[in-house]
Amino acid sequence: MPRYDFRTPRIYLDRPLAAGQAVPLNRDQANYLLNVLRLSTGDGVLLFNGRDGEWRAALASAGKKTLAAEVLEQSREQPHPADLHFLFAPLKHARLDYTVQKAVELGVSRIQPVMTKHTQVSRLNLERMQANAIEAAQQCGVLAVPEIVDAVPFKSILAGGAERLLVFCDEDAEVKDPVAALAAARPQPSALLPAGVAGAPQPIAVLIGPEGGFAEEEREALLKRPNVVRLSLGPLILRADTAAVAALTLVQAVLGGWK
Repeated sequence: MPRYDFRTPRIYLDRPLAAGQAVPLNRDQANYLLNVLRLSTGDGVLLFNGRDGEWRAALASAGKKTLAAEVLEQSREQPHPADLHFLFAPLKHARLDYTVQKAVELGVSRIQPVMTKHTQVSRLNLERMQANAIEAAQQCGVLAVPEIVDAVPFKSILAGGAERLLVFCDEDAEVKDPVAALAAARPQPSALLPAGVAGAPQPIAVLIGPEGGFAEEEREALLKRPNVVRLSLGPLILRADTAAVAALTLVQAVLGGWK
């Protein structure tokens, strides 16, 4: 990631951004900037929307008890989007919050809950997940807020396109070198592919099961799916949220944007 300003507060806005605009801030954003951070009119902030890069702006009064930001100049361009989907069996509140935040920090482009046989949580608050994703992006300098979608049944991921590599983290897999296992799935350069296609990011999905593990029939179905890597995360038993961080880190280092 390019160098960026760690010290200036960052605010996510779901609206177009361009120099010369005066964009309104909502009540929660105004309260955070004025009452929590103790900023004043004229102080600098950074704005991003996940599409137009990052912009320097200055706080300005927009009327009684309202706050706006005057957009000045672009500080960072929008990076090329990743194509990394994070599939996981939903967790309870605190661990779900943590998992979403870490997935954002680790560069996923889509967060997809999956209902497996042993999933213990049946109801999800997508607004809370979105809020956690935005907060993580604001705090960590991430410019692309991942798409967060509603939960789907396990069988729906079996019908996904074979062009997307599915990294299936299996607690019952034989313990082997995970880096070598992922490296073996790296696509080989081909003279038959156009230059643009050859340089495009590899579509990847990382699947983390529930704390109770995958059912045997789910494991068998996954192993029959084309373009799958069955990955062991080592001999230790990891919680689902810890496994998510470990798996996404490995994938980014070997196949993703860190290589």
